[in-house]
Amino acid sequence: MPAQQHLVQVPVTELRPTQMTVGAAEVALKRSQWAQLKSKARDKLLLSHWFPAVKGPRNQFFIVDHHHLGQALVHEEVKTVWVMQLADYSTLELDMFWRLMEFHHWAHPYNEKGLRCEFSAIPKILSKLKDDPYRSLAGEVRKAGGYAKDSSPYTEFLWADFFRPLFRKSDLSAKGGQGLPQSLVVEAVALARGPKAQFLPGWSGVSGTFHQST
Repeated sequence: MPAQQHLVQVPVTELRPTQMTVGAAEVALKRSQWAQLKSKARDKLLLSHWFPAVKGPRNQFFIVDHHHLGQALVHEEVKTVWVMQLADYSTLELDMFWRLMEFHHWAHPYNEKGLRCEFSAIPKILSKLKDDPYRSLAGEVRKAGGYAKDSSPYTEFLWADFFRPLFRKSDLSAKGGQGLPQSLVVEAVALARGPKAQFLPGWSGVSGTFHQST
C-alpha cells in the first residue's frame, strides 16, 4: 500500500459523493441487510468495508466507491465509518481538484437521465443522491450473471445507459420494497448477453459470429 494510503475514521454524514445518483433499490437492499445484523456483525462489516476516498479542499473526504452503502448507513443513522485515503488533494483549488478527480476516473458527474452535468451539481452529502432505477437494473443484471464484474470504474453506469432506451422507467418501479420485477431482470439479462452489448465492460455473451464445427 502506498505511503499516502491510510485509514481515517470519519462521520458518515460528512463524506462527500463523487457521483450524482444511486440505485434506490440497491440502497434499500443494503438497509434491509443491515437491519438483520446483530451488533457484533455490524461492527465487523464496518471494519471490513473501507470507503476509498480522496482528501480534498477544506480537508473533506470525497469517496470514490461504496456510495450505495454510504447512503444506506446515513439512513440507518450510523455515526462513523473508516475511510482509506487514496490521495491528498486538499491544497488544490476546487476546479483543479475536480479536473484531477476526473482524470483519475474518480468522479462521475452524470445525472439520473444519464446526462453530463457540471461538477458543482454533484450533491454535497450522500443523502441527496438521486435515484436512477436503471442503475438498480444494471446491478441486478450483474448479480444475475448477465455480465461479469469489471475493475473499471463506473461500469454499472455504462450498463445503466445501455438499458435506458430499452425499458420504460415506469416499469422499473420496485414492488413493495422487494426490488425490481424479476421478469424484467430476466429480460435484461438476455439483452446483456446479446451482441449489441459486446462493447461494454464485463460482457460475457455470444457475439453471433460463432460457427458450429462439423
